[in-house]
Amino acid sequence: MSSVERELKVKSILITQPQPEAGKNVYEEFVKKYKLKMDFRLFIHIEPMAPRDIRKQKINFLDFTAIIFNSRNAVDYFFSLANEFKIEMPVDTKYFSINEGVSNYVQKYIVPRKRKMFFGKGTEADFLTLFNKNHSTEKFLFPCSDIRKPSIPSHFSQLGYNFTECIIYNTVSSDLSDLADVFYDILVFFSPADIKSLYDNFPDFVQNSTRIAGFGSSTQQAIAEHNLILDIEAPAPGIPSMLAALEEYTSRVNGK
Repeated sequence: MSSVERELKVKSILITQPQPEAGKNVYEEFVKKYKLKMDFRLFIHIEPMAPRDIRKQKINFLDFTAIIFNSRNAVDYFFSLANEFKIEMPVDTKYFSINEGVSNYVQKYIVPRKRKMFFGKGTEADFLTLFNKNHSTEKFLFPCSDIRKPSIPSHFSQLGYNFTECIIYNTVSSDLSDLADVFYDILVFFSPADIKSLYDNFPDFVQNSTRIAGFGSSTQQAIAEHNLILDIEAPAPGIPSMLAALEEYTSRVNGK
């Protein structure tokens, strides 16, 4: 099927993310405009590691002077484990968060001290600049998922800082067996783990006329590695979001 033949009218879309809260669905107007059926379904979920598995990593939270958080899940599971271990983090521990939202969330567990809280402006690239000239004497702990991008560890390796990863939760494929006989015109993926889940659930999946949308380079690489056709990509020049990418594609194939 050629790229032109693949540009078929869109009637249904599956977003591999959780159902948005009421009033916070960025796709709402788009769906109304083109009279689409849009469903949301997480292809993956998170399972915290048991304290005994953390002990096998031979990591003591109190050995570190600075903690790096790249998600709220990491914050929750880190402090839950600290509680399990009956550990109270010292008041002079520094906390580095990927963005202000995560930094504010850390305050759910600690009394904030201005000089001990640091955060990026929303992008990973900006976040990493926090460490380029400062904090070289800290001992950093990065509590994270078993599936994560290599950029943070790679950056610290280049800097030569004292840096340790600790896997505290696993990203696993969800059971999608109820979707076996359900067809969507477009499947929208946001991470390589979503693609893994697709094949964990449906190892004989054949794309046929299903259009696939992928957000981010790592997701798009996973799509290519499975020999799938990437019909819709984001971000792209002039297309900053998945919503914009879906809007551009649908307006072209459905007509404005």
